[in-house]
Formats: sequence, C-alpha cells, structure tokens
Amino acid sequence: MTAGVCGFALAATLAAPAQAHGPDQGSGQATGQEAGLGSAGGSGGGKAPHWELKESGTDVRFRGLSAVSRNTAWLAGSKGTVLRTADGGRNWRNVSPPGAAELEFRDIEAFDSRRAVVLAIGEGEASRVFRTEDGGATWTESFRNTDAKAFYDCITFFDSRHGLAMSDPVDGRFRILSTSDGGRSWKVLPSAGMPAAQTGEAGFAASGQCLVSSGPRDVWLATGGAARGRVLHSSDRGLTWTATDTPIPAGDPARGVFAVAFRDRTHGIAVGGDYRADQASPQAAATSRDGGRTWTTAGTPPPAYRSGVTWLPRSRTSALAVGPTGTDLTTDGGRTWRTVDTGSYDTVDCTPDRACWASGEKGRVARLER
Repeated sequence: MTAGVCGFALAATLAAPAQAHGPDQGSGQATGQEAGLGSAGGSGGGKAPHWELKESGTDVRFRGLSAVSRNTAWLAGSKGTVLRTADGGRNWRNVSPPGAAELEFRDIEAFDSRRAVVLAIGEGEASRVFRTEDGGATWTESFRNTDAKAFYDCITFFDSRHGLAMSDPVDGRFRILSTSDGGRSWKVLPSAGMPAAQTGEAGFAASGQCLVSSGPRDVWLATGGAARGRVLHSSDRGLTWTATDTPIPAGDPARGVFAVAFRDRTHGIAVGGDYRADQASPQAAATSRDGGRTWTTAGTPPPAYRSGVTWLPRSRTSALAVGPTGTDLTTDGGRTWRTVDTGSYDTVDCTPDRACWASGEKGRVARLER
C-alpha cells in the first residue's frame, strides 16, 4: 500500500458514519514528508489527510497532550510548560503553573477549555498534580508525592470526577492514586488487589498513555523494563487488577509496552519497542479483543519504536501510532500497519468531533487536516 493509498483510506475513515520513565531521544529534523499522511491526489486533485504543523512558540518537548475538540487542545511538557489553544492551533497561550519551571510535565487530562489536570513526573516530591478551573489562569497543586520510593508516570480519568494516577512499583507493587472530585484531592488505593511486579518493571512516561481508561470503570496499565512487557487491567477503577504478558519484547529498561488504547472495554491496541534509536523494535504492536486478557502480535507491525497510539474517532478498525521516526496507520484493527508520515511525534489524541492532534520534541504540535 502506498502512502497515497493510506491517505485515502484515512480520508474514508474520517468521513465514515459511526460504526521505564520516558526516553528523550528523537529523530532531530523532520523530513520533507513530515506534513503528509498521504500524497496529493484523488479525482478532485485535493490533498489526502495530513499533519499540519502548528507554531507553538517554544522548543520544549510535549509528551503530554489532551485534545478536547478541533479547536481546543492542551499540551504539557518539559520546563514546567503547559500551553492551550482555543482556535485550532493558530495561537497558543502559555498557561504554565507559576514556579513549575523545574518540573517535567508528561501527562495532561482536560475536560474542556477551562478545566484540566496535569501530572509532573519524577522521584519523590518531583511527582505532583496540578489542577485548573479557569483555563490555566490559576492552578492549585492538589498532590505532592512524599514517598521517595514512588515515581508517578501517567494519569487518566473515567469522567470529569473519577480518575487515577499510577506510580512505578513501591514495595513490589504498582501504586495507584485515586480521585473522586475531579482531581481536587487524591488518595493512595490499597495495594492488596495489585499483582506483584516483576524485577525491574516500570511504566514509561513517554506519551501519557501508560495508563488509560474506557467507560466508567475499566482501566489498563502498560509496563516494560522487566523480563516481559505486560498490560494490567482493572474493571473496578483500580481496586483489583489482573496482569497479562504481551508479545511486545521487553527484557531491558528501554524496552516494553509504552502505550495502550481501547476503543471500548474489549478492543485494544498496544505499542512500544525499544526507544533507543540504534536498536531495532520488532513486534512493536499487539492487539486484544477480550479486554486485555490475551494479546496477539500484529501481522505487519510498525517498523520502529512507537510511543503513542489512538483510535480514530467513530471508527471500529482504524488507529494511528506515532513515534520519533513516523506515524503509522492501521485500518484493520491493528493487525497490519503502514507508515504514512515520517515526522517525529511522541503522543497522539483524537476527539469525538473527528479532530486528531499530535505533539513531540522541539515544540512540535500538529493537527490532522483534510
């Protein structure tokens, strides 16, 4: 399948009715193909859907992204940076929390153009959560980790009130933080329902997608760094968990499952690999059709490490995966993937109104244009 054909497949999808702690490598300068998810063409001479870069006005790395709509999106990145757009990326407002310049923001969850929760990662007190209700004009620090053994990686929300954050294992088990008031307050959940962690096992704070939810109670946690890359699943908002091995290779602190996406409580995609640019990443994607109880290797996986993944809106079979060397498209539920762009992105997110956004190194942010 050529890049052009991939682009047209993506166009058809978008038009269809409803049916370890983060690497810092990158590919450097993007190629001339970075803006195109497909080549120009079609009977009308129009251009296939493509990433259109937006000027963010900064060079920080944005591993945190929360897309609200075609017009509204939030970015979270290094140097304590949070940006927000309300006009489709034409203008970005720096709404960073005061005094946060030393923090590393790696995940953000926004409910609308005014309410958002952002996670800073790191050992001990470097792991913090901030919340805003006025579009970033003011922020409240609602959680600061005081356990030197904890390192928080990702957050997710089931709805505007209920959410979770996850830490790498503390005393042999992943630690889960819970909120029931929209992130205003947090509590550590009991660890009795969490399976034992493998030696060296951790989450990757690479894209804000190592902890994801679907529906009112289901949540999945992606891991790597140990002998096996696993996905853990909870159907009761983090109280009890089951762990399943995936075919994505691990066995090294740089390898494992970096991101998962579920379009419902049954159908999921996992992506990952080895984030080191000089290392190959075979079997970089897998699929599940039973809520994460079993995983199957993609027949034709992405050709390299991928750190972010999302289902395309209103599609049962199409998804995008991104990483430092490109964007890949699947139109068969994750069984086969084709590279449709060679620009560098760390994370990707789509919205119910059929908008897709991606962000990454050197201030890069783009929206999918048709």
